[in-house]
Amino acid sequence: MKTSRGDGDGLGRTFHGCPSAQFRGCCSTTLRGDMTSSGRELLKWIALVFMTFDHVVKALLDGYVPVLSELGRIAFPVFALIMAFNLAQPGTDYAKSVKRLAGWGLIAQPFHVWAFGFLLPVNILITFALATCLVWSMQDRRWLLASFLGLLAPMAVDYQWIGVWLVGAAWSWFRTGGTLQSLVGLASTKPTLAKLPWTLWICMGLLCWNNGNGWALLALPLMQLGRLQLPIPRLRWAFYGYYVAHLAVIGLIWTVS
Repeated sequence: MKTSRGDGDGLGRTFHGCPSAQFRGCCSTTLRGDMTSSGRELLKWIALVFMTFDHVVKALLDGYVPVLSELGRIAFPVFALIMAFNLAQPGTDYAKSVKRLAGWGLIAQPFHVWAFGFLLPVNILITFALATCLVWSMQDRRWLLASFLGLLAPMAVDYQWIGVWLVGAAWSWFRTGGTLQSLVGLASTKPTLAKLPWTLWICMGLLCWNNGNGWALLALPLMQLGRLQLPIPRLRWAFYGYYVAHLAVIGLIWTVS
């Protein structure tokens, strides 16, 4: 698969450079969509807190605690939509994103097994690495590879097909000019039926079906915070380091208790 010049990872900021002649995207320094860098950082911190609630409840508190469990359902779609937004930007380096996500995912996997007690499905960073490979293959129109990545490979990762498809659907939406406002019907101009994010909404519906409740839908209005301009610094490795560390702490507590 071909890649373009640039620097970015699915869960962080994308730096925009002019893509190579082989890249089938536009050369622009303008963000697609309406999410700011600081808005994305805010959303990631919120999702990180919700994810921690979810993991603590699942691993240490018998699987369900009112409010905490519901908030935990919001974390994945927020991370997935942020990642899709970043991957949709001109000049995204898909290869670097895959290496970073897969590398941290491999580091996290032993701690994931320790915390939750099972090997498969593997942790969410591997899900995001797989989703990045999927959109990369779609970008390069390698449909046979995309079919494998979208239909067979997801059985081994967290959130499985629904998780990978949600990133792909959101990526397709953002790269064609989709905005956060239009996700919840707040666009300034009334869109035609053909321009509504049907595949993204279908994937969100499947996610709710998989969860057994509709709490994941709260991610859509929450994403509107991504449009804010705030003095929030970007900590490049903080989220990956925290992911590994919190799994290790959960595993240690589970072992001791």
